Amino acid sequence: MNRDKLRSLITGVIATVPTPFDESYRVDYGRMAEATNHWIENGVVNGKAVIKVAAAMGEGPQLSESEWSKLIKTVVETTAGRAQVMAAIHYKDTVRTIEDAKIATDLGAIGLQVSPPIFNQPSETDMLRHFSMISDAIDIGILVYNTHWMPGGAIYPDTFRKMSDFEQVAAIKWSPPSGTEYEDIFELKDIFNIIDNADRPADCGRLGGHGFVSDGIAAYPPFYVGTWDMILEGKYEEAEAQWDAVVRPLRVLAHKWARISGGEGSFEKALQENMGIPMGPPRPPSIPVDAENMKELKQAMIGWGWPVPNA
Repeated sequence: MNRDKLRSLITGVIATVPTPFDESYRVDYGRMAEATNHWIENGVVNGKAVIKVAAAMGEGPQLSESEWSKLIKTVVETTAGRAQVMAAIHYKDTVRTIEDAKIATDLGAIGLQVSPPIFNQPSETDMLRHFSMISDAIDIGILVYNTHWMPGGAIYPDTFRKMSDFEQVAAIKWSPPSGTEYEDIFELKDIFNIIDNADRPADCGRLGGHGFVSDGIAAYPPFYVGTWDMILEGKYEEAEAQWDAVVRPLRVLAHKWARISGGEGSFEKALQENMGIPMGPPRPPSIPVDAENMKELKQAMIGWGWPVPNA
C-alpha cells in the first residue's frame, strides 16, 4: 500500500487494547476474540478507530514471539474486515523488527507501531537507517513511536522531515521531546498523520492532526470515539472540556497505582474489569489493582457517566 492509502487507514482513535491472561498467566485467545467483538460493537470500526495489539499497555514486551503472532492472528480474524488492526514492535534492532513486520503483514495487520532501537543507542543517522530499511522491506504502514523519555528514544521534527521519502512511514505518535514545542511537528501534517500522545487531542485536531491515543479507550470506546467526532466537527472547546473532566483525573489515579505496582497493563485491566470485561491479571512482577483502589476507580468512572455495571 502507498502512503496515501495507509494514511486513510491509520486515523482516528488508536485503541490500545489489553492482552487477557488466565490465572496461570497464559494468553486467553478466546477472551481476546470476545473483547475484540465488544470493542467493534462499541465503535472501534473502520473510519473511526484502529485496534492496536501488543503495545506496552497490552503487555506486548511481556509476550513470547509465538504469543505475539497468535494474538495478532486472533484479532485480525475476529475483526473480519470490520476494523483495522495494527501491531506494536518494541525497541528491537532493524533485523528483528523487519522479521516481526513481515509476520504481522502475513497475518493481516495494516500497520505497525514501531519504537526506536534504543538498545543500539542510535545516532540520528542510525535512526534514519532503521526506519528507511523497515520501510523498504514491507508493504504496510509504520506509526513511529517517539519515546523521548527513554534513553536513545527521542526523535525530533528535523529527523522526521528527513523521513519524508520513507513511503511506508505513514504516521507519527507525537509528544514533544525536550527543546521542542507541541506545535512543531504539524508543519509535516500533509506528509504524515499526526497522532496525539500528549493528552492534547483537541489541540491536535485544531492544528490539523489525525487522531490520538490514551488510556481507557478499550474500557469505554464511546467516550473516546465521541470525543474525536467532536473534534472532527470543530467543537474543540467542548471536546477539550470533556477530555479534561475524564482523562486528567484518570491519569491521577493511574499514577497513584503506579507507585504501588508498575506496568500500564495493570491499570488498564482494572478499567476493563469495572466495565464488566475482565481480562485477567497482568504478568508479574506487576500485580492487579487492589480492592481499595478498584473501588475508588469505580466511583470515578460512575462520576464520569460511564455505564458501569451494578453502579
